[in-house]
Amino acid sequence: VQLQASGGGLVQAGGSLSVSCAASGFTFDDYAIGWFRQAPGKEREFVTAISWSGGSTYYADSVKGRFTISRDNAKNTVNLQMNSLKPEDTAVYYCAAERSTTARAMGIMDPSAMDYWGRGTQVTVSS
Repeated sequence: VQLQASGGGLVQAGGSLSVSCAASGFTFDDYAIGWFRQAPGKEREFVTAISWSGGSTYYADSVKGRFTISRDNAKNTVNLQMNSLKPEDTAVYYCAAERSTTARAMGIMDPSAMDYWGRGTQVTVSS
């Protein structure tokens, strides 16, 4: 089982960046996917989630309107497009998977409920 996040980097405030998560070793479309982030000295926080089908998404208030999550079940990938980036978006971004084929709308995902985690990718936004 592997979740590999990639695409992080350094960007100026107001800029855009896309990070991706590639999955292998499990039935990808049986899992909802979440992105979390952790800044130095802070707790890991929920960023966004997408249902197994891609039909439902949910965003933390701090990123709503700026970030967009999408998935391609044929390619076993999830993409997080981040626009209008702010210095406070600086963190290590992690993708994680939770087995869920529910038809319910997505909400905040609980980190302790996730089945698989990726290693994370650094996103740094300079002011």
